[in-house]
Amino acid sequence: MANVFVFLTTGFEEIEALATIDVLRRAKLNVQSVSLTGQKQVTGAHQVTVEADCLLEQADLSAADMLVVPGGTTKFNEHEDFKQQLLAFAQKGGKVAAICASPMVLGGLGLLEGKKATCYPGFEQYLKGAQLQTESAVVVDGRITTGRGPGLTIAFALSLVEQLAGQAVRDEVASGLLVQ
Repeated sequence: MANVFVFLTTGFEEIEALATIDVLRRAKLNVQSVSLTGQKQVTGAHQVTVEADCLLEQADLSAADMLVVPGGTTKFNEHEDFKQQLLAFAQKGGKVAAICASPMVLGGLGLLEGKKATCYPGFEQYLKGAQLQTESAVVVDGRITTGRGPGLTIAFALSLVEQLAGQAVRDEVASGLLVQ
């Protein structure tokens, strides 16, 4: 079973984080939410407070198959320890996914250089070196997945399921969600 870590910080986009966690868990993947705030309780962009499974300091990212960064805020880009761990994970060949504003983190770390990517409109300038696919809901290029925004979260999450558990599991989860 694949291990996935979904990161949370103050102002995260609730739809992108919680729907992704939900879809991945429906696929029976081992998902842990990880707070970057130093506290387990994290409040999102629309004042929804959730309790993360663990703090970054407690997360064993070496056990991860994929790291997922929801959008909603640029605060992910301000957390240096998180960014260094994300970079090290990606450099070792780990799969990384970011949606909405958060592909900017990947761009700033040089992970999108020469890769196809998408993001929330207005954040294109931060996707350093990327081949922009601005009309695409989800873009997978090698071990990097990027998504455009909140309304496209289910497509983003189903893409992650397919990558981690295969087409049949993706189709089964999509059917249960009444999605094609």
